[in-house]
Amino acid sequence: MPSQRSQLYYTCVFLHVSFQAIRNAVTRSPAGDETPCWLDAHTLKLLCRELQRCRWEASPFKHIEASLDTAIYHCGLLMAQCPGALNRRLCQHHLEAIMAPLQEAMLQLSGKRGQASASRITSPRQRLLSWLGW
Repeated sequence: MPSQRSQLYYTCVFLHVSFQAIRNAVTRSPAGDETPCWLDAHTLKLLCRELQRCRWEASPFKHIEASLDTAIYHCGLLMAQCPGALNRRLCQHHLEAIMAPLQEAMLQLSGKRGQASASRITSPRQRLLSWLGW
């Protein structure tokens, strides 16, 4: 794996693990699903900036741009409603919607494109329905 591709892969891994840790913290919270979710907006801003930087650095790798764009979109949705305007269930849903395309980008960068393309939902309608849980 060339160095730029390798660095991009590890950045995606870092972002995925970071969002996963946030999701796990929200999940483990003793409050109910309908209570407001009070995430650390500063940490989310930092991760969102890192995600945008990662997308900018991914410009030579056209095959992962769509995945990173999707993750950025969902991160923006989360940031627009954070902190406190989301219930925990919707917050977890947004975090999972960020992590899924990061996972896909990691698979593509690692050379496991067959697995990534087999699991990829191709049409915007399918992505939206999947995101909504339908």
